[in-house]
Amino acid sequence: MKIALGCDHGGYELKEFIKTVLDRLGHTYEDFGCFSTESCDYPDFGAAAARAVASGACDRGIVICTTGIGISIAANKIHGIRCAHCADSLQAELTRRHNNANMLALGAGFTGKNLAERIVEVFLSTGFEGGRHARRVDKVMALEEN
Repeated sequence: MKIALGCDHGGYELKEFIKTVLDRLGHTYEDFGCFSTESCDYPDFGAAAARAVASGACDRGIVICTTGIGISIAANKIHGIRCAHCADSLQAELTRRHNNANMLALGAGFTGKNLAERIVEVFLSTGFEGGRHARRVDKVMALEEN
């Protein structure tokens, strides 16, 4: 898979670590920034990564800020995005199985490297169950149209 990456200054170091995880797992990625720990605005980078996923240029996305909350909100403003802020691997599994989330948000101030690695592994390896969940995801996505 090709993964879109985005972060603000608070997520920069964890994003750089996630790149090594993606390399180990055999995924490619496109880094939409930021590129340092200098203060910046998370909506710029969360939206850029989300646009790449929404357009199909990337298969899934991972965005990171200090809490994971702001950047997930920004990503979810992009049409076609279902970005889930996950704090553990069970949430990552269930958001893929039940919500068909196409983006993952992490909070670097709350998620250590070992946990982040496991969350990413689960998020990228878990499929969507479909069935009754597909009906619900369709209803969620229809909200963008109304």
